[in-house]
Amino acid sequence: MEFFSDFPSAWESLTSQASVFLGKYGSLLAQGTIESIVMTGVATLIAYAIGLIVGVALVITAPGGLKENRIVYTILGWIVNLVRSVPFIILLVAIIPLTRLIVGTSLGVPGAIVPLTITAAPFVARVVEQSLTEVENGLIEAAQSFGASAFAIVTKVLLRESVPSLVRGASLTFVTLFGFAAMAGAVGAGGLGDIAIRYGYQRYQTDVMLAAVVLCVIVVQLFQMLGDFTARRIDHRN
Repeated sequence: MEFFSDFPSAWESLTSQASVFLGKYGSLLAQGTIESIVMTGVATLIAYAIGLIVGVALVITAPGGLKENRIVYTILGWIVNLVRSVPFIILLVAIIPLTRLIVGTSLGVPGAIVPLTITAAPFVARVVEQSLTEVENGLIEAAQSFGASAFAIVTKVLLRESVPSLVRGASLTFVTLFGFAAMAGAVGAGGLGDIAIRYGYQRYQTDVMLAAVVLCVIVVQLFQMLGDFTARRIDHRN
Protein backbone atom coordinates (compact mmCIF):
# COMPACT_ATOMS: atom_id res chain seq x y z
CA MET A 1 0.00 0.00 0.00
CA GLU A 2 2.92 2.31 0.72
CA PHE A 3 4.11 1.87 -2.87
CA PHE A 4 0.77 2.96 -4.29
CA SER A 5 0.61 5.94 -1.94
CA ASP A 6 4.05 7.09 -3.12
CA PHE A 7 3.31 6.47 -6.79
CA PRO A 8 1.63 9.85 -7.54
CA SER A 9 4.55 11.82 -6.12
CA ALA A 10 7.11 9.62 -7.91
CA TRP A 11 5.24 10.02 -11.18
CA GLU A 12 5.06 13.77 -10.70
CA SER A 13 8.80 13.90 -10.04
CA LEU A 14 9.52 11.79 -13.13
CA THR A 15 7.35 13.91 -15.41
CA SER A 16 8.91 17.05 -14.00
CA GLN A 17 12.42 15.77 -14.74
CA ALA A 18 11.34 14.69 -18.24
CA SER A 19 9.85 18.14 -18.86
CA VAL A 20 13.08 19.82 -17.79
CA PHE A 21 15.15 17.45 -19.93
CA LEU A 22 13.01 18.02 -23.02
CA GLY A 23 13.04 21.76 -22.47
CA LYS A 24 16.84 21.70 -22.37
CA TYR A 25 17.64 19.11 -25.03
CA GLY A 26 14.40 18.54 -26.93
CA SER A 27 15.17 20.86 -29.83
CA LEU A 28 18.72 19.51 -30.07
CA LEU A 29 17.52 15.90 -30.26
CA ALA A 30 14.79 16.80 -32.75
CA GLN A 31 17.32 18.53 -35.01
CA GLY A 32 19.69 15.57 -34.70
CA THR A 33 16.92 13.14 -35.63
CA ILE A 34 15.98 15.18 -38.71
CA GLU A 35 19.62 15.45 -39.78
CA SER A 36 20.13 11.70 -39.44
CA ILE A 37 16.98 10.90 -41.44
CA VAL A 38 17.86 13.43 -44.16
CA MET A 39 21.46 12.29 -44.65
CA THR A 40 20.41 8.62 -44.59
CA GLY A 41 17.40 9.11 -46.85
CA VAL A 42 19.25 11.14 -49.49
CA ALA A 43 22.20 8.74 -49.49
CA THR A 44 19.82 5.77 -49.81
CA LEU A 45 18.05 7.29 -52.82
CA ILE A 46 21.28 8.16 -54.65
CA ALA A 47 22.89 4.83 -53.77
CA TYR A 48 19.83 2.94 -54.98
CA ALA A 49 19.87 4.82 -58.29
CA ILE A 50 23.53 3.87 -58.79
CA GLY A 51 23.22 0.38 -57.34
CA LEU A 52 20.18 -0.43 -59.46
CA ILE A 53 22.12 0.27 -62.65
CA VAL A 54 25.16 -1.69 -61.50
CA GLY A 55 23.02 -4.57 -60.23
CA VAL A 56 21.15 -4.87 -63.52
CA ALA A 57 24.47 -4.76 -65.38
CA LEU A 58 25.80 -7.58 -63.20
CA VAL A 59 22.75 -9.73 -63.92
CA ILE A 60 22.62 -9.28 -67.69
CA THR A 61 26.41 -9.64 -68.19
CA ALA A 62 26.76 -12.67 -65.90
CA PRO A 63 27.50 -16.08 -67.44
CA GLY A 64 24.25 -17.19 -69.05
CA GLY A 65 22.79 -13.67 -68.80
CA LEU A 66 20.84 -11.78 -71.43
CA LYS A 67 23.99 -10.00 -72.65
CA GLU A 68 26.75 -12.24 -71.37
CA ASN A 69 30.05 -10.43 -71.11
CA ARG A 70 32.57 -12.01 -68.78
CA ILE A 71 34.98 -9.07 -68.92
CA VAL A 72 32.38 -6.48 -67.89
CA TYR A 73 30.93 -8.83 -65.27
CA THR A 74 34.37 -9.50 -63.77
CA ILE A 75 35.35 -5.82 -63.66
CA LEU A 76 32.04 -4.73 -62.11
CA GLY A 77 32.14 -7.55 -59.58
CA TRP A 78 35.72 -6.68 -58.64
CA ILE A 79 34.87 -2.99 -58.10
CA VAL A 80 31.79 -3.82 -56.04
CA ASN A 81 33.68 -6.26 -53.83
CA LEU A 82 36.59 -3.86 -53.42
CA VAL A 83 34.47 -0.96 -52.17
CA ARG A 84 32.38 -3.24 -49.95
CA SER A 85 35.51 -4.57 -48.27
CA VAL A 86 36.63 -1.14 -47.02
CA PRO A 87 35.37 -0.39 -43.47
CA PHE A 88 33.12 2.66 -43.45
CA ILE A 89 35.08 4.63 -40.86
CA ILE A 90 38.24 4.26 -43.01
CA LEU A 91 36.38 5.16 -46.19
CA LEU A 92 34.87 8.16 -44.43
CA VAL A 93 38.29 9.62 -43.67
CA ALA A 94 40.05 8.45 -46.85
CA ILE A 95 37.70 10.24 -49.25
CA ILE A 96 37.54 13.57 -47.40
CA PRO A 97 39.28 15.34 -50.34
CA LEU A 98 36.73 13.85 -52.75
CA THR A 99 33.86 14.84 -50.45
CA ARG A 100 35.13 18.43 -50.31
CA LEU A 101 35.48 18.45 -54.09
CA ILE A 102 31.89 17.30 -54.61
CA VAL A 103 29.96 19.19 -51.93
CA GLY A 104 32.49 21.78 -50.76
CA THR A 105 32.77 20.46 -47.19
CA SER A 106 33.45 17.29 -45.26
CA LEU A 107 31.33 18.31 -42.27
CA GLY A 108 27.63 18.27 -41.52
CA VAL A 109 24.89 16.54 -43.48
CA PRO A 110 26.33 17.30 -46.96
CA GLY A 111 29.71 15.93 -45.91
CA ALA A 112 28.15 12.66 -44.74
CA ILE A 113 26.03 12.02 -47.83
CA VAL A 114 29.00 11.40 -50.15
CA PRO A 115 30.71 8.62 -48.12
CA LEU A 116 27.35 7.10 -47.21
CA THR A 117 26.41 6.92 -50.88
CA ILE A 118 29.74 5.43 -51.91
CA THR A 119 29.65 2.75 -49.22
CA ALA A 120 25.99 1.90 -49.93
CA ALA A 121 26.00 1.72 -53.74
CA PRO A 122 27.95 -1.59 -53.94
CA PHE A 123 25.75 -3.06 -51.22
CA VAL A 124 22.64 -2.05 -53.16
CA ALA A 125 24.13 -3.52 -56.35
CA ARG A 126 24.41 -6.92 -54.69
CA VAL A 127 20.91 -6.62 -53.24
CA VAL A 128 19.53 -5.82 -56.70
CA GLU A 129 21.52 -8.64 -58.26
CA GLN A 130 20.14 -11.13 -55.77
CA SER A 131 16.59 -9.84 -56.20
CA LEU A 132 16.72 -10.12 -59.99
CA THR A 133 18.26 -13.57 -59.99
CA GLU A 134 15.36 -14.83 -57.86
CA VAL A 135 12.90 -14.19 -60.72
CA GLU A 136 11.73 -17.47 -62.24
CA ASN A 137 13.55 -18.44 -65.41
CA GLY A 138 10.24 -19.53 -66.91
CA LEU A 139 9.06 -15.92 -67.06
CA ILE A 140 12.26 -14.85 -68.82
CA GLU A 141 12.03 -17.72 -71.30
CA ALA A 142 8.40 -16.87 -72.00
CA ALA A 143 9.31 -13.26 -72.73
CA GLN A 144 12.14 -14.37 -75.01
CA SER A 145 9.80 -16.69 -76.89
CA PHE A 146 7.62 -13.68 -77.71
CA GLY A 147 10.64 -11.87 -79.12
CA ALA A 148 11.05 -9.37 -76.27
CA SER A 149 14.26 -7.36 -76.29
CA ALA A 150 16.75 -7.47 -73.43
CA PHE A 151 15.63 -4.01 -72.32
CA ALA A 152 11.99 -5.09 -72.27
CA ILE A 153 12.82 -8.22 -70.29
CA VAL A 154 14.74 -6.20 -67.72
CA THR A 155 12.09 -3.51 -67.27
CA LYS A 156 8.90 -5.53 -67.70
CA VAL A 157 9.92 -8.88 -66.24
CA LEU A 158 12.97 -8.75 -63.99
CA LEU A 159 12.38 -5.39 -62.32
CA ARG A 160 8.60 -5.69 -62.16
CA GLU A 161 8.66 -9.16 -60.62
CA SER A 162 11.32 -8.22 -58.08
CA VAL A 163 9.74 -4.97 -56.84
CA PRO A 164 8.77 -6.38 -53.39
CA SER A 165 12.29 -7.69 -52.88
CA LEU A 166 13.75 -4.37 -54.03
CA VAL A 167 11.56 -2.50 -51.54
CA ARG A 168 12.78 -4.73 -48.73
CA GLY A 169 16.30 -4.09 -49.95
CA ALA A 170 15.68 -0.34 -49.80
CA SER A 171 14.51 -0.54 -46.18
CA LEU A 172 17.51 -2.74 -45.35
CA THR A 173 19.81 -0.20 -46.98
CA PHE A 174 18.26 2.65 -45.02
CA VAL A 175 18.62 0.79 -41.74
CA THR A 176 22.25 -0.07 -42.48
CA LEU A 177 23.10 3.48 -43.52
CA PHE A 178 21.37 4.91 -40.47
CA GLY A 179 23.89 3.07 -38.32
CA PHE A 180 26.72 4.34 -40.52
CA ALA A 181 25.31 7.88 -40.27
CA ALA A 182 25.53 7.63 -36.50
CA MET A 183 29.15 6.49 -36.89
CA ALA A 184 29.83 9.50 -39.12
CA GLY A 185 29.02 11.70 -36.13
CA ALA A 186 32.51 10.88 -34.88
CA VAL A 187 33.96 13.20 -37.53
CA GLY A 188 31.45 16.02 -37.23
CA ALA A 189 28.76 14.81 -39.61
CA GLY A 190 25.97 15.90 -37.30
CA GLY A 191 22.87 13.91 -36.43
CA LEU A 192 22.17 11.68 -33.46
CA GLY A 193 25.61 10.10 -33.59
CA ASP A 194 27.26 13.47 -33.16
CA ILE A 195 24.98 14.27 -30.21
CA ALA A 196 25.68 10.93 -28.54
CA ILE A 197 29.43 11.44 -28.87
CA ARG A 198 29.61 15.11 -27.89
CA TYR A 199 27.22 14.92 -24.94
CA GLY A 200 27.22 11.28 -23.91
CA TYR A 201 30.90 10.47 -24.35
CA GLN A 202 32.83 13.74 -24.13
CA ARG A 203 30.65 15.39 -21.46
CA TYR A 204 29.56 12.23 -19.62
CA GLN A 205 25.86 13.09 -19.99
CA THR A 206 24.48 9.58 -20.13
CA ASP A 207 20.87 10.79 -20.20
CA VAL A 208 21.45 12.58 -23.53
CA MET A 209 23.29 9.58 -24.97
CA LEU A 210 20.49 7.25 -23.86
CA ALA A 211 17.89 9.52 -25.46
CA ALA A 212 19.86 9.53 -28.72
CA VAL A 213 20.08 5.73 -28.67
CA VAL A 214 16.35 5.40 -28.04
CA LEU A 215 15.58 7.74 -30.94
CA CYS A 216 17.87 5.71 -33.21
CA VAL A 217 16.03 2.52 -32.28
CA ILE A 218 12.63 4.13 -32.88
CA VAL A 219 13.59 5.50 -36.31
CA VAL A 220 15.10 2.18 -37.42
CA GLN A 221 12.05 0.21 -36.28
CA LEU A 222 9.64 2.60 -37.99
CA PHE A 223 11.42 2.48 -41.35
CA GLN A 224 11.87 -1.29 -41.17
CA MET A 225 8.16 -1.74 -40.46
CA LEU A 226 7.28 0.68 -43.26
CA GLY A 227 9.44 -1.23 -45.72
CA ASP A 228 7.99 -4.62 -44.74
CA PHE A 229 4.44 -3.29 -44.89
CA THR A 230 4.95 -1.72 -48.32
CA ALA A 231 6.58 -4.87 -49.69
CA ARG A 232 3.66 -7.02 -48.51
CA ARG A 233 1.10 -4.67 -50.03
CA ILE A 234 2.68 -4.60 -53.47
CA ASP A 235 3.58 -8.29 -53.61
CA HIS A 236 1.09 -9.75 -56.12
CA ARG A 237 1.83 -13.24 -54.82
CA ASN A 238 -0.07 -12.32 -51.65
